[in-house]
Amino acid sequence: MPIPTEIQNQRYMSLATFRKTGVAVYTPIWFAEDGGKLYFMTNEKLGKIKRLRNNSKVKIAPCTIRGKITGPEFDGTARILPPSDSTRARGLIKKKYWLARLPLLWRNSNTYVEITPTSS
Repeated sequence: MPIPTEIQNQRYMSLATFRKTGVAVYTPIWFAEDGGKLYFMTNEKLGKIKRLRNNSKVKIAPCTIRGKITGPEFDGTARILPPSDSTRARGLIKKKYWLARLPLLWRNSNTYVEITPTSS
């Protein structure tokens, strides 16, 4: 499935990851698009990475900077990228967000995730 048009070219995306109980945890994120996939960066110690290791299913939706969802939700599958595959994702995010180019702000963002949208 291609990237939903409601998410294409948005500044922020809501990412829902799931606890072991099935409860969704929503987080607004910066993301980049390439080849029908979405990429974001985060810190490996944060909860969303722990949740993704337990369950790769996610929900994505366009949102505001504060996380207010502004459109429909879509299903997806997330994959934590190995360090060897993260260079391209980092470049895409830096190209889209100039603040991502400042190393002091993002020095702890050491993990990159690829999301593949899936049909419901």
